[in-house]
Amino acid sequence: MKLDWILWLASLMSPEAADSLCLSTTLYLEARNQSVRGQQAVAEVALRREESGLWGDSMCEVVTARKQFAPTIVSPRTRMHNTRAWAQVVDVALEAEQNWALPVGKRREIVPGASHFMAHSIASPSWRYAHQVATIGDHTFLKVQSLKPKG
Repeated sequence: MKLDWILWLASLMSPEAADSLCLSTTLYLEARNQSVRGQQAVAEVALRREESGLWGDSMCEVVTARKQFAPTIVSPRTRMHNTRAWAQVVDVALEAEQNWALPVGKRREIVPGASHFMAHSIASPSWRYAHQVATIGDHTFLKVQSLKPKG
């Protein structure tokens, strides 16, 4: 599967199915080599951003917002061929969506308040000195800004 094909497919799906596909794709590109906990943390940042509405009103809009997540940073021709990793990130994405659908006080948060994350080996963003929430695997999760649910 190629990234551009997956994003095209998402445009044809129901909003709920498309969002799950876009989140899974992002987890694959950003964290397929990380632990499940690391993948859950990446999903949490994306879900928190979606809930805020600052990067878009759907998961697909959030993860394809300019230079925010891998789907807009890597080549559209990127092939996603690791089927074992794909199956795992789909499971993580679906679980994360179920968890995030719970009321705020009932959610299991791994990186509370984290609005951004970075992989030190490949990124050095201007916000890298923001409040660090956690480091999981190769990613550091930061609270660059307070995100509140849109409403």
